[in-house]
Amino acid sequence: MRYELMLPHQIGKAIEENWPVVLPLGVLEYHGEHMAVGMDTLAVIKTVELVEKERDLVILPPFYYGAASYAVAAPEGSGSVQVGGPVLSPFAEELFYGLLRIGFRNIHAVIHHQTENFAAGMPTDLAFKSAGRQAIFRFLEKERGEGWWGSNTMADYYAGHAQGENVFNWVQVHPLMPATMNGKYPFDHAGIGETSLMLALCPEAVDEKRFADNTGWYTKSAADASPGLGKIGVAMILDHLRAILVR
Repeated sequence: MRYELMLPHQIGKAIEENWPVVLPLGVLEYHGEHMAVGMDTLAVIKTVELVEKERDLVILPPFYYGAASYAVAAPEGSGSVQVGGPVLSPFAEELFYGLLRIGFRNIHAVIHHQTENFAAGMPTDLAFKSAGRQAIFRFLEKERGEGWWGSNTMADYYAGHAQGENVFNWVQVHPLMPATMNGKYPFDHAGIGETSLMLALCPEAVDEKRFADNTGWYTKSAADASPGLGKIGVAMILDHLRAILVR
């Protein structure tokens, strides 16, 4: 369900049944002359919506204003919007803290932008990862007091941790395309891989007549994109999302 359309009794049910709460996280960034600047975020939104048709999810309003950077193109005339990580982190902490206050304990931000090195991290995902940890520590100290972890009530912490009962999993950040997709589907920027995803998920975000207007090396393979290839990538992404968005 879309969070902004939910009534309090529906929110209460989602909390009681521990529904996954999903934040589509992304940027507005130049993706060549042939593709919409919201591609990274649209890919998350459209695939999460497909999962929501299969199971109960809370889908938060998407956040488009991540750190696009100007590595691909200067912003003048290109459409890239850059909001730096140091600004994102306090916002994300307040957002996650607020969601924890509401009662959610199964919060997931999913991002596609700059995730080829997700383990090391890039500005947007690092800001939200750090913010998630800070929000959890802050929330626990408010609810349980200082020394909460060292109290005898937490004596089974490591046993529970081994079984997946981890309070630090209350907020998680994931790449849309996991490392297991490496070598199985093209990971690129505005090339055959991303263009195919958009043709499969959101064809109105692609104008194939503009392929010839591209000059960037990273767009050279875009003309070979197809909805069929995109559907292969979508299927892999859906398998990944089904595995992480569980109660």
